[in-house]
Amino acid sequence: MFDFDFFVSTLSPIARGLEVTVEITLAGTGIAMVLGLVFEVLRRSRFRVVRWPVAFVRDFIQNTPLLLQAIFFFYVFPEYGLFKLSPFVSGIIVIGIQYSTYTSEVYRAGIDGVPAGQWQAARALNFSRTDTWRRVILPQAIPPVLPALGNYLISMFKDTPQLLVIGVLDMVGVAKAIGSENYEYTEPMIAAGIFFIILSFLASLVVRRLESRFGAHL
Repeated sequence: MFDFDFFVSTLSPIARGLEVTVEITLAGTGIAMVLGLVFEVLRRSRFRVVRWPVAFVRDFIQNTPLLLQAIFFFYVFPEYGLFKLSPFVSGIIVIGIQYSTYTSEVYRAGIDGVPAGQWQAARALNFSRTDTWRRVILPQAIPPVLPALGNYLISMFKDTPQLLVIGVLDMVGVAKAIGSENYEYTEPMIAAGIFFIILSFLASLVVRRLESRFGAHL
């Protein structure tokens, strides 16, 4: 039977796991937003020696599972002296890089939505390529795609439990540990699920607000 007292006792430690989940999500989102934009800008380079390797790396990362990437990054790479980072830092880097491939596609849609006349006007004004991106293209391309980027933040939040494979104790990791200690998994897993639902719902409200604000651009 469901033990309500045990359920209540799990809320505090799982809330601490929630802090880890949120920290990984926010830090990973920062990496994904920046690196995704870098991927897309480099993919549009005039030089094939830049475009092709970037496209290959992005497609390779996008088409391999997050779980497999986490295992290689944390367990396999250190054996060759490449990386030796904590599970927390490794999780942030892996999930951030994985989602950067998705955000690059979102940026692509936003950049493609900028009228061609804007590029031509920038050239007519003798803007450098850097100034064209910074002052003309990106200010028009990014605002319309903010809702889509927000949706990936929610997806990343729900994907953090996969990092349990490298020892990251997020909400699900803490819930699993509590269940293993007490041989009762129902209550801690339900508690973790409730936290996920609440946070995902609140994040979805923010995304809807962005959609309503920038709806005229979509």
